[in-house]
Amino acid sequence: MRSGLECFAIAACFLGLFQTERVKWSFEKSFIRIGSEKDIIGICMSVPSTIDTLSALESERSAGKKIVFTNGCFDILHVGHLRYLQDAKDLADVLIVGLNSDASVRRLKGDDRPIVCEEERAEMLLGLKSVDFVCLFEEDTPLELIKKVNPDFLVKGGDWPVEQIVGHDYIATYGGKTLSLPFVDGKSTTRIVEKISAQSS
Repeated sequence: MRSGLECFAIAACFLGLFQTERVKWSFEKSFIRIGSEKDIIGICMSVPSTIDTLSALESERSAGKKIVFTNGCFDILHVGHLRYLQDAKDLADVLIVGLNSDASVRRLKGDDRPIVCEEERAEMLLGLKSVDFVCLFEEDTPLELIKKVNPDFLVKGGDWPVEQIVGHDYIATYGGKTLSLPFVDGKSTTRIVEKISAQSS
């Protein structure tokens, strides 16, 4: 008898929402269950280190693949995120997402955020078919990470003018392109939180 989580993963793979191999790997090797088998109180996934990620990216680059980079908090995943990340992946062969750490999110959005911890936010992103790599960063901006990745494309959502996207001037020095991609109007983590708060009050 499969658990509810396993059934969901299988169904999601069948529908093409998640990467089959990554989901399978997560269930078989990457989860640490806390508590007894009958009383699971937590599930965690180890996120690849920055060094491991950058090493893997170099292998992809050596194979002639183009790399696109984006970043954000991705606190509660929604359809706007999914469509935006797929649009980003369509630009190149490999998509790497720079993910704000919990401490970084708190500085940017306040003490009541993030709602979802960094490990789980990373795991959710890694499960998406469009995302190849996730790399956590502690700073307020991803500039230092961008300088290590040296992507061919740097993208953000449509509410960011190109000239305000962090790193646009840096990647221009080696011929990289910065793009502002369309966002889905009305879809955001903040609006989801506000709706839940309004309905519960």
